[in-house]
Amino acid sequence: MRYVVGYTANARGGDAVNLAVALARRQGAILDLVMVMPQDSPYNGAYPPVSGIGDILAEQVSQWVEEGLALIPEDVPAQAHIQRGESEAEALIAAAQELGAGLLVIGASSTGLFKRFSIGSVASSLLHASTVPVALAPSGYSRTEPITRLTCALGTRVGAQEVLAVALAMAKRRCLPLRLVSLVALGPGESDATVQDAQAHLNGVAQASHTLAADALETLKPDVVVGTGRTIEDAVDRLDWQDGELLMIGSSRLAHSKSIFLGATANRILRALPVPMIVVPRDFEIPDEEAIL
Repeated sequence: MRYVVGYTANARGGDAVNLAVALARRQGAILDLVMVMPQDSPYNGAYPPVSGIGDILAEQVSQWVEEGLALIPEDVPAQAHIQRGESEAEALIAAAQELGAGLLVIGASSTGLFKRFSIGSVASSLLHASTVPVALAPSGYSRTEPITRLTCALGTRVGAQEVLAVALAMAKRRCLPLRLVSLVALGPGESDATVQDAQAHLNGVAQASHTLAADALETLKPDVVVGTGRTIEDAVDRLDWQDGELLMIGSSRLAHSKSIFLGATANRILRALPVPMIVVPRDFEIPDEEAIL
């Protein structure tokens, strides 16, 4: 099991490392710390192939990745890679594919609501194109102890059972309690019937998924919770979140098969979410048990 960590020599890179360590602990996972170096090109205005400049840049990047490795505790195996590419997002996706990684971990910007999440250009590209699940650490994420609970957000559209199957496999492997959540924004004129419909839908998805992982459902006995509020952000904020929790969500139906596309609802969830989030690509096939998240 391998996790690629998109490392940058700043606080965002440290957040990504901390989340990767929390995810890797007790899983026997190897962390591949990847830092992207611009591709040499006469068309690259920032780093053209000028004699001597490339060597200086390579030396600096090597120093940065060594500093990143120093952040990882000794009980978590890790190695560093320098990946060249014109696009940082494309280079990270390529690295994840080449290394056979089951997860790509990145950090968020620090300008979001309550400084939790704000999606920069690299994160945005990954969350709209990655072919492997992407884990996003909120700004200032410092926890390195193992994850304590997994929450899976389920909507009413096609694809909910696919996300649940991944969540079940991950929770079972890690012996984590699992919570199934549906978020409902109660606007003017909406009643408790809307909440009841959401509750019935969650129960139905859980029951229908016995064919996916009946033994896991029997063992895990996931909690089923409907979060309500005036807005989706308010509903997220009203939920009880543990310090060691992780939210899993699926891609928009607009995503190409086997890839991620972060939809409008997921973006709204991010604005208020106080814990890390994993986004699962559309039509994602669960790898063998040894490689599951």
